[in-house]
Amino acid sequence: MPARDKSRAAASRRPARKVKVKLKAKASASAALAARSARSGALVLVVDDYEDAREMYAEYLTYSGFRVAEARTGVEALEKAYELLPDLILMDLSLPVMDGWEATRRLKADARTRSIPVVALTGHALAGHSEGAKKAGCDAFVTKPCLPDALVMEVKKVLERSRAEATGKSKARG
Repeated sequence: MPARDKSRAAASRRPARKVKVKLKAKASASAALAARSARSGALVLVVDDYEDAREMYAEYLTYSGFRVAEARTGVEALEKAYELLPDLILMDLSLPVMDGWEATRRLKADARTRSIPVVALTGHALAGHSEGAKKAGCDAFVTKPCLPDALVMEVKKVLERSRAEATGKSKARG
């Protein structure tokens, strides 16, 4: 092969090699982030049919040290809750297939998921909605849109309260 052809062949391979290196670097960074996330924090199930909101809250919760799972409908929320037994569920109330009100009632009626705190995350800002969410079994109520920091503070507060209640119950039994 003439020298000129060899240099062209080598030049045409370089970009492919750089792309592979970049892809490997991205994959290892993603794997490291996933491993760090899996080692730390409570598992939060974020249930919202609006993809942008679900992803934004999930990313911010992950950034804040939580492990996160996601669901789009009330039915999917039930399936994931039964499978994963998360530490807390952020539940949008207006969902397709099965709304968040009914999904919460079913979660609280099931012995496997009864003790998992559910935080209503909804655009329903009317006074009656907060009380209705609590009657359905929600442990707290956050109105959307909310700042991610405010949501993380509420998640931490509800988790601390849940852990304190669980500790109090186990001390009462012992």
